[in-house]
Amino acid sequence: MNILDNYIKGEIAVPETMMALVSGGIGFDNLAIKEVPVPKVGPNQLLARVDAAGVCTSNIKLIAQGSAHTFINGWDMKKWPLILGDEGAVTIAQVGKNLKGQFQPGQRFAIQPAVDVPPILHRERYNNNGEGMSKCAVGYTLGGHLAQYLLIQEEVLEGECLLPLPDESMPYFSVSMAEPISCAYSAQQHSYHIIKKDPHTPRVPHLGLLPEGIAVVIGAGAMGRMHAELALRFKPRALIVTDLQQERLDNVITNITDKAKQNNCTLACVTPDQLEETLNQLSQGAGADDIILAIGNNPVQQQALGMLAEGGAANLFGGLPKGKHILQLDALAVHYKGIKVVGSSGGQPSDLVETLTAIAQNDINPGNYVAAVGSLDNAIDVLKMIAETKIDGKAILYPHISHVPLQTVDNWNGRKEQAFLETHLTTGNAIKRKNHV
Repeated sequence: MNILDNYIKGEIAVPETMMALVSGGIGFDNLAIKEVPVPKVGPNQLLARVDAAGVCTSNIKLIAQGSAHTFINGWDMKKWPLILGDEGAVTIAQVGKNLKGQFQPGQRFAIQPAVDVPPILHRERYNNNGEGMSKCAVGYTLGGHLAQYLLIQEEVLEGECLLPLPDESMPYFSVSMAEPISCAYSAQQHSYHIIKKDPHTPRVPHLGLLPEGIAVVIGAGAMGRMHAELALRFKPRALIVTDLQQERLDNVITNITDKAKQNNCTLACVTPDQLEETLNQLSQGAGADDIILAIGNNPVQQQALGMLAEGGAANLFGGLPKGKHILQLDALAVHYKGIKVVGSSGGQPSDLVETLTAIAQNDINPGNYVAAVGSLDNAIDVLKMIAETKIDGKAILYPHISHVPLQTVDNWNGRKEQAFLETHLTTGNAIKRKNHV
């Protein structure tokens, strides 16, 4: 059995210590890759090996706010440092005594990081003993994926956020990518239309984008590109994607043109100066049935509201910063045209389940959105790249490989992942060879 086969199929020997991305307070100066003890498993807990971890943009807000962040709620990060990482793929390594029979070492899972239950453990560490808290989060006060091992606490299990895979042969990166993709999946489920075939038939509600409609995605960053590919599930007759950067539009053309043709959908990728003319041509002047605003820009969002067709829905996926978050709504368009404005933030376990299934069925290719791969010790550099908008896509880090420089990739897939792991996987914590604090 070679080292990769042994990693996938062999018994997991858990060490005493592990490497992890640890935050001890506000700012990048309080971030470090450290050697820390592997968490001890309680009777109602699980220990999981982290096989792949994504680096999420939401970590930038946590780094900036520290203990003031809603999910942290006063937790003293200097006294009780946090392990970051809300996206990943895990394999069960150890099972608490009360959970034996329910779980087995070697089982693979994804974790929904937004846990809709109040804190159960360490309530004294939160403001007012956690009173009033309705949720907590993995990668915040619950152990995160940017580590070699992750403690799956009672909160995750009670919230039913430990989710089995539809296919246990799914690549590790695909499972990790399911969480960010599920945010786009959830957002599209928040759009809705009232369908009435003729004056004598009842109105029927439809969740999601309008089938045979005109869909527009504004902003072709990684999340916007995910939206574009997911939009094809609803079979719009035309899909328009717009962005200032031609390189992003070329990426969309390369990755989803064939899929659009298979769905009998006209795909148009245009710069903003061409958007209104293209929309008028494809809709014959009617406007857009669905607009997904995958960009947090106030003037752009305001302008988009005026492009909606009768009964159209604008989805404010890209959040606006406080102080620039007020939009004007045309009440006459609401009254006479029935336009709708919807939005969402994050997802729930059901969204992650559906996204895992969509990935397994090739409704969306997660490899289209992986921009770089590397080892755990690249995590801080990746976060700085995100903060400086120097990476357009996801970085996937593999916590159990030896140190490698971050590598830019295109069209990442299971075959490439396997070759990468075969080259860099180690039997020990080889990452410790780097001199981290």
